[in-house]
Amino acid sequence: MFDRILLASDGSDHAVRATHMAVKLTGSEKHGKVTVIYTIDGSTSKSDVLSEENSTALQEKRRERLHATEDILQSEDIEYEVQIIKGDPGPTIVKFANENQFNVVVVGSRGLNRLQEMVLGSVSHKIAKRAECPVVIVK
Repeated sequence: MFDRILLASDGSDHAVRATHMAVKLTGSEKHGKVTVIYTIDGSTSKSDVLSEENSTALQEKRRERLHATEDILQSEDIEYEVQIIKGDPGPTIVKFANENQFNVVVVGSRGLNRLQEMVLGSVSHKIAKRAECPVVIVK
């Protein structure tokens, strides 16, 4: 169905459900490629740095958050790559999606940081408003 799929993931339950949707969007022949994007905002970056002793452990901790996503993609034999990018999640994902001309963006309706969502608005809403391609929001 779609050749180039951008999957926003933060390791939350909604992100795992979004991963299943991304698999479906590759079609029955699973010919699409999924790019998993994980964004690290300022507050997450600060707490990560304070809780880890070295940068290698920090990178491993960030990749661990994506294990469930990667496990699903691997088990379905989907070609994928992971991009870990620093920045405010909404605008960063939109910029990445628009600059790389994805066919569709798949994102969970909620993430791990519910406080920011209540105060600033949801990441999924920001993506849906500004992405230049279709956006699938998964509940």
